[in-house]
Amino acid sequence: MNKNGNIRKSRKLVIVGDGMCGKTCLLFAFKDDRFIPTHDATIFDTYVADIQVDGKTIDLALFDTAGQEDFDRLRPLSYPDTSVILICFSVDCPVSATSVIEKWMPEVRHFCGQCPVILVACKKDLRTNTETIE
Repeated sequence: MNKNGNIRKSRKLVIVGDGMCGKTCLLFAFKDDRFIPTHDATIFDTYVADIQVDGKTIDLALFDTAGQEDFDRLRPLSYPDTSVILICFSVDCPVSATSVIEKWMPEVRHFCGQCPVILVACKKDLRTNTETIE
């Protein structure tokens, strides 16, 4: 509830993509307005961010999921009642882009039906990195 006693709206965002593609860094950049250069691999984390839409505060629940195959059976537990899905891939890893079509879209459509999906390219700063190109 807000200070006027009105019930605040809430929405749920689930972020998926291959392991180490930049999902957690993206969430921290959004949530805390900061870049975290290193972090432990995510298994499952949730965060809440208050956002303003048309002058109204909305509680946005952010569900950060593990992309590794070992967690394929755990990840579907995060899908119920999802408002929007972010599918991430890393520009420095072509395999992660292929996974969008071969793994992530089929999984999201299976568990979330026609839930809106946003495709996000992460690590764009590495696109021109000579080590990445080689």
